[in-house]
Amino acid sequence: MSEIRTESVPLTDGSELRLTVAEPQGTTRGGVVVLHEARGVTDAVRGLVSGLAGDGWLAVAPHLYHREVAAELTERSTDDEVADQVGRLDSEHIMDDCDTAFGWLADHEIPSDRMGVLGFDLGGTVALLVAAKRSFGAAVTVAGEGIEKSPSPSVPALVDAAPELTCPWLGVYSESADSSAVERLREAAAKSETATNVVVYPSRGYRFDDDPDSAADAWNRVLSWFDSHLR
Repeated sequence: MSEIRTESVPLTDGSELRLTVAEPQGTTRGGVVVLHEARGVTDAVRGLVSGLAGDGWLAVAPHLYHREVAAELTERSTDDEVADQVGRLDSEHIMDDCDTAFGWLADHEIPSDRMGVLGFDLGGTVALLVAAKRSFGAAVTVAGEGIEKSPSPSVPALVDAAPELTCPWLGVYSESADSSAVERLREAAAKSETATNVVVYPSRGYRFDDDPDSAADAWNRVLSWFDSHLR
C-alpha cells in the first residue's frame, strides 16, 4: 500500500483545506480526486486513495467538512451528526474545494486530460455534478445519492445534471437502489456527448460492497475506466 499523508492548503476565505494524498512509488500516470462519503475521510476513503496510488495515480482527497466547527466526523458520530454536517454543505464551497484539489494536481504537473474524479455515496453525487461543470479526463460515481430528488436545495438531481456531462462517466450502483431511478440516470447520462456506462451489482445488504466479489469486480472496473480514458 502507498504511504498516505495529509497536508493543508490555505484558501482565500481564510480557512484551510486539508488534503489526504498518496503518491505512486513509480511513474505517475495521472491524478484522481477522491470525494469522500457522508462520514468524511474514513479509513475506507484512505484505502481508495492508497489503492489508486498503488495503481500509478497521484490521488488526493479534499476534506469537505472544514468551514464549520465540527470539521471532522469520527466513527462514533451519530447519524444525526452526519446528516447535520451534510446539510451544512454549500454547493459553491464544494465546487471551490474540488477546484483546489484539481489545482493541487495541476501544481504537481498533471494535465487536465489525465485528471479524474471518483466519489462514493455523497462523494459519488458530487463527482457527477463536478463532471457536469468542469472539463477533465474521466469521472466515476459509486452509489451516488439524489438520483431523482436532490439531497440539497443548492444542487440539481443527478438525472438533471447527467445530460451535461463533459467527460466519460461510469456509474456503479447496487440492486438495493431504486432500479427505475438508476435506469433513468443511465438514459439521462446517455444524452451527454461523451462515453457513459452504468453497472448494477447484486447486493447482500444495503450496498453492493457487502459482497466481496462484487466489490472486487467494481474496483477493477474503476481502474479500467481511468486506464481507458485518462490518456
